[in-house]
Amino acid sequence: MRSMTGCGTGVVRRDEWEATVDIKTVNHRFLDIGMRLPRNLSFLEQPVRNCISTRIRRGHADVFITIRNISTSASRVVTDYDLAAHYIEIARELSRQTGAENDMTVSRILRMEGVTSVEEAELNQDLITEICTEASSIAIDHLIGMREIEGTHLRTDLRTHLDAAASLRDHILERAPLVVSEYREKLEARLKTLLSESPDPVRISQEVAIIADRCAIDEELARLESHIRQFMIYLDEKDEIGKKMDFLVQEMNREANTIGSKASDAAIAQFVVDLKSEIEKMREQIQNVE
Repeated sequence: MRSMTGCGTGVVRRDEWEATVDIKTVNHRFLDIGMRLPRNLSFLEQPVRNCISTRIRRGHADVFITIRNISTSASRVVTDYDLAAHYIEIARELSRQTGAENDMTVSRILRMEGVTSVEEAELNQDLITEICTEASSIAIDHLIGMREIEGTHLRTDLRTHLDAAASLRDHILERAPLVVSEYREKLEARLKTLLSESPDPVRISQEVAIIADRCAIDEELARLESHIRQFMIYLDEKDEIGKKMDFLVQEMNREANTIGSKASDAAIAQFVVDLKSEIEKMREQIQNVE
């Protein structure tokens, strides 16, 4: 079992290039990958998306990519000498026309707009794609490791609530026959008072049986037990099980609601309230299961 929350970083250096990939994930209904790249690195988006989608099934992933040229000759300063000469000529003419001192210096010229610029090294797209994909794979390894650790904690918590739900189901199962028996007796006594002094005992028994069956919860309890057992199996699976678990807790909640509406008994009603509370706690935790 994996959580959908985690993070991982991968760094790969080759030749003069270094790629750093950071991936952070949170819970989401489907796989949603968010990635913002500068235009000159847009060619990396699809390879990185493919790398992530083959190993991560659910969750929102924010991906941060940094590409750096670590060579000392990675960039060079380019000087526009014609533009510098033009600035110098303007300064001289301005001094001549106004009589002001010409205080133009080399350091001032270098600070003038456009005189110097930094020329970055040309991107080697094939090499950068290769090392970025490797860095992504390393980041995903770390991410999955963290998600599995968090998944272990989720499993423990879910097992606690599932055991509590199973215990409450057992309490309801023990109480259910008594409730039906008591309901039959009360219903039979009430029918006798409403009917004539010489009622048909067979007819009364038939009517009581029909109405009493409506409050029986044996089938709901059996289905609830089946859901609990299936959920227990899911706890030990390593595949994507979040959606399956979510479906099961919906079914468990449905059975709990039916039990609560059919069983007119204060003790069972309290058990149902506690049962639904445990199911809701499970549902909240499942939202973060991959």
